Amino acid sequence: MTVLSVADLSLSFGTRKILDKISFSLADNDKLGIIGVNGCGKSTLFKVITGELTPDEGNVFLAGDKTVGILTQDGAFEVDETLGDTALAQMIAAFPEMLAAEEKLANMEKELADKAHLANTREFEILTNAFTEANARFIANGGLEFRGRCASILSRFGFDEGMQKQPLSTLSGGQRTRLALARQLAREPDILLLDEPTNHLDIETMLFLENFLVQYRKCVLIISHDRYFLDRVTNKTLALEYARAKLYGGNYTASMEQRRIDREIAEKHYKNQQKEIARQEAYIAQQRAWNRERNIIAAESRLKMLEKMERVERPREAPKSIRLSFSQAFSSGNEVLHVKKLCMAFGEKKLFEDVSFLLQKKERLFVIGPNGCGKSTLIKLILGKLQPTAGRIEAGYNVEIGYYDQENQNLTPENTVLDELHNAYPEKTDLEIRNTLALFRFVGEDVFRTVSVLSGGERARLTLAKLILSQMNLLVLDEPTNHLDIDSREALESALDAFEGTILTVSHDRYFMDKLATRFIELKPGRAFTGDALDYPVSRAGRGYSEYLEFKKKREAAFEASAAGAPHTEAEMSDNKAQYLLRKQNSAEARREKARTEKLKREAAALEEELAKLEEELFGPAATDYTRAAEIDARKTEAEERLLEIYEIIGV
Repeated sequence: MTVLSVADLSLSFGTRKILDKISFSLADNDKLGIIGVNGCGKSTLFKVITGELTPDEGNVFLAGDKTVGILTQDGAFEVDETLGDTALAQMIAAFPEMLAAEEKLANMEKELADKAHLANTREFEILTNAFTEANARFIANGGLEFRGRCASILSRFGFDEGMQKQPLSTLSGGQRTRLALARQLAREPDILLLDEPTNHLDIETMLFLENFLVQYRKCVLIISHDRYFLDRVTNKTLALEYARAKLYGGNYTASMEQRRIDREIAEKHYKNQQKEIARQEAYIAQQRAWNRERNIIAAESRLKMLEKMERVERPREAPKSIRLSFSQAFSSGNEVLHVKKLCMAFGEKKLFEDVSFLLQKKERLFVIGPNGCGKSTLIKLILGKLQPTAGRIEAGYNVEIGYYDQENQNLTPENTVLDELHNAYPEKTDLEIRNTLALFRFVGEDVFRTVSVLSGGERARLTLAKLILSQMNLLVLDEPTNHLDIDSREALESALDAFEGTILTVSHDRYFMDKLATRFIELKPGRAFTGDALDYPVSRAGRGYSEYLEFKKKREAAFEASAAGAPHTEAEMSDNKAQYLLRKQNSAEARREKARTEKLKREAAALEEELAKLEEELFGPAATDYTRAAEIDARKTEAEERLLEIYEIIGV
């Protein structure tokens, strides 16, 4: 049964055409993914469907009595606090008809109690029957379960019992997003519209949402740049491009293959027709050149045929994605970053303790874990923006860090796009700056827009533009794919894949991790693992996250079986390889650390011996040679500083 139909929908803002004759229809169990570059009209289409905007042409048809729910990108921050000051109260307030029914039943119950003295009268019997019918309807509609359902869904979205009762003002942006999403899912509308629902969700919550939507037996429309999520949830794809749209059967990956084929076919049809037109025009020219009556007639006949020919429109090129490449100015040492027994807490709240790892040159390390486990805090500790409660972080030789901040806080709101890069790199010419901005789709008048009016995607692109101009060999990236459209994500992936330096990234983008990761560190990996961090080296390049997920599932299954007293399972046995790899890496790291310490001790002994000789020379032969004395003093200072640095590293 068709529940939603869009027919020849068109909408313009001034002279700019946003939607041009968009048409599609969906059945009650369809899951539609809507894709396209940022600014192509995806969110505008949602606003037309919900009636927030009126189209210039066309219509939207909803099947009778079908309810519509929508989560917009900004919806999480538009909470009506009069409906309740806690997450649980907000959830319960999403069921006004249940609350009204509860109130009505309470009033009827009170009326029955007040008229108990009329127990055997006709009036009391009518009241009793009315109460019984109303109570039966309330129970049939889920009245006894809806409060528990609200608490259960909140729990699945990461709200424990304490968080459910916290004041709304204490919730973070990510928590408010999850609350808004939970409210919509709890209502189970017949047509559910979700605009970027995976923003601010950790992987565990994302998996819950995926499974919920896969089992959701109603119509769902999803705007998303998360390719992994789209592949798992959707069965149809609407691709928006140059204000037009085309509906494909299948998920994101299937639709991309079909789009490629369609583009090739359209290009072929266009070229073939152009060849035929050229052939006919040459024939007409030749007949006219001969200028006989029968030639003129033949030419006119062919000309009429050409005029009647339905011309194939030349396929437009796909919208240009950003183009970028990261280049390191110089190479770092093999040991890029050494984290030793790192502990971090804020007051009484412990984030993690005894986290240790050695980041090697050219590794692509992804830090993952649930929201609130300390991923971004670990990044800030590495950057020196925070001080740990215990442990230390040592950067290797010649390491230069380039940092991408997910909140884009390194941008100045009052600056223009052009000024933002000029101020960061005053040595660059205007042409170099403009060329760089053009790679990130800032062209023409765009460069004079202020940062404060840029969208989230535009700010992300501007931050990346600043980053590629820096000279670095270690990229530290905090959620770099947030706010980027799919084309931009793919451009970023290709650039990082070609980067010759080292990468340390926090991300929830599973497609991104699958393609790039060579190693994972998960903070708070769960009770199947000891300690606050799980360090896992990837053995299959290009399938990093899938491999890690498979390993973790087997390990957790083995742990649960062991906890239940069951014999060793196949999952536990097949886990041996992954455990062996992990032990091998830890053992290798320990050997490297020992060798490094021995090397530093030898260097320290040599420096101590050199300092003794310099002291002897300074107060002996060089005592009257001021030039040599100055050289000795400079070398002494340099050697003493290096010696102190070594003492600090080896703990002398």
